[in-house]
Amino acid sequence: MRVAIVQPNYIPWRGYFDFISQVDLFIFYDDVQYTKQDWRNRNQLRAKNGDLIWLSVPVNAKMSSLIMDVEIDYTQNWTHKQLSFIEQNYGSAPFFKQYYEPFRDLLLSKIPLLSDLDIALSKMICDWLGIKTAFVKASDLACSGAKDQRLIDLMQKVGGDHYLSGPAARSYIQPSMWEKAGLCFSYIEYPNYPAYAQIAEPFEPRVSIMDLLFMTGPEAPKYIWENSMQRRRE
Repeated sequence: MRVAIVQPNYIPWRGYFDFISQVDLFIFYDDVQYTKQDWRNRNQLRAKNGDLIWLSVPVNAKMSSLIMDVEIDYTQNWTHKQLSFIEQNYGSAPFFKQYYEPFRDLLLSKIPLLSDLDIALSKMICDWLGIKTAFVKASDLACSGAKDQRLIDLMQKVGGDHYLSGPAARSYIQPSMWEKAGLCFSYIEYPNYPAYAQIAEPFEPRVSIMDLLFMTGPEAPKYIWENSMQRRRE
């Protein structure tokens, strides 16, 4: 069974969903330290003038907070500001209404914890894209250890035999530990995803996948998997 272990992110880019589609089980790595000014609570969308705008979820977090414990701060009225920005800049996008309304309803439901919001949004987007991967939260598996050993423990808990890692892990993964545990691992390689019409130029490939959905609708999968609902696994 192929497994990925990745931190939950806020409305991630399309590569995140490509990652999810390439494994049988995706573990949201929510029981590790929260990092500020990172993808956990923010992402980018376009403005009509071409600017890249950060959409951030304000949180109450300490330096030692785990991702799963970070609470969303709803006192700042951020949901209405974000929704207003999206309406003003994407309101005329071809598939705006189809995706905006469920996205809006989820934000307005005021989910208390950041990780729960991130995960709920990611699962909803996977449904839109036709991704059938199973999900579990690391915090539900009660694993121990640090770095490689913690990942290996998670793999063993779920019965995985092939770990698909993000490319940044090349700097710290110790292959000998994985070999000793009898586990295979490989790194995802993000391709040059096809361009599509955005609300402004020049094309920006790494914005939130919400941009792709608003602009291409049901055609979005072909801009991730080149006309295939799921890339052929190696």
